[in-house]
Amino acid sequence: MISVVLLGAGNVGTHLYRVFIKAKNVNLVQWYNRSLDHIYAYQNSVDITDNLNDLVVADVYIIAVSDDSIAQLSKQLPFKDRLVAHTSGSLHFRHMGQNNRRAVFYPLQTFSKHRDIDFSQVPICIESTNKSDLDLLANLAKALNCKSVIIDTEQRQVIHLAAVFANNFVNQLYRVAHEITDNKGVEFDILKPLILETALKVQEMSPFIAQTGPAKRNDKKTIKRHLKLIENQHHEAIYQLLTESIKKTHGIK
Repeated sequence: MISVVLLGAGNVGTHLYRVFIKAKNVNLVQWYNRSLDHIYAYQNSVDITDNLNDLVVADVYIIAVSDDSIAQLSKQLPFKDRLVAHTSGSLHFRHMGQNNRRAVFYPLQTFSKHRDIDFSQVPICIESTNKSDLDLLANLAKALNCKSVIIDTEQRQVIHLAAVFANNFVNQLYRVAHEITDNKGVEFDILKPLILETALKVQEMSPFIAQTGPAKRNDKKTIKRHLKLIENQHHEAIYQLLTESIKKTHGIK
């Protein structure tokens, strides 16, 4: 049984609480947040606190707060030589306080509080300079039915960068598509089967092979018609940038 103290109650922290509390081989002994209002509803299932001085002893302390808050929070921990791991995709653990053993426990997924996640499908990127701590983090991931991947900081930062392209930027393109359809009284839902099939295709083939559309075909007439239809200059710039990117990728001049 691995004992865990969770620090933070944002999107990642809330999802970690849900999976920790259900895992048979994990004992979530405490949940800290600087505002008890965000975790008060869970007081019957886990010990909660907003006081770092009241933190109990555990095998690992998981920091799930914003990147900008990790350093300060880790330096405020009132103990020494315990395992403390952050969940950031981009921050080096050298930015954490040096009084404790530092590590990374990064779940590679997009999290929203009100959407359930199947953690068995979430890879956990782990990092530590201590072999026994690395083993503990791997066992913690295993207890969540997750695959753990040992990576270094540079690899994790590259993965996080790629994830921004694959998730955050793609989601913004969904938002643009939503605006375009809304402006003409068309339901965005009509695009959802297309969105799903696009995501499913890259499970079986490379994005390079999966690419279709007017830019890939160098269909100049369709591209010209699209540009005339776009009413928002920002959307037009995005369209042109991505069109040129696709053409360059596929050797079209």
